[in-house]
Amino acid sequence: QVQLVESGGGLVQAGGSLRLSCAASGRTFSSYPMGWFRQAPGKERELVAGISASGRATYFPDSVKGRFTISRDNAKNTVYLQMNSLKPEDTAVYYCGGRSGGSAIKAAPTAYDYWGQGTQVTVSS
Repeated sequence: QVQLVESGGGLVQAGGSLRLSCAASGRTFSSYPMGWFRQAPGKERELVAGISASGRATYFPDSVKGRFTISRDNAKNTVYLQMNSLKPEDTAVYYCGGRSGGSAIKAAPTAYDYWGQGTQVTVSS
């Protein structure tokens, strides 16, 4: 079992930056691909960044490419999401997810087995 706890959300002006953290419990964290997702009211949960278990492979959709980066520190059981040049449309609840069923980064939320409680990110214009 893995438990995930996100932190670092908040209110920021457009153009600003935030760094989210996701702390994991459990010895198997380092073997899981991880993803950061977001969900805005009335919208589906979407992947905004994914990282392989080793950290060598990452994935970003076009909507955040060049603005968001993802990293992980397996020694600290933590995955990070650095968000720069934030836009009002980035406003959402951000979740981290852990995937125990394979090594690939997947975009579908249903591919992830473990979730944190989410952290709110609000970007004002």
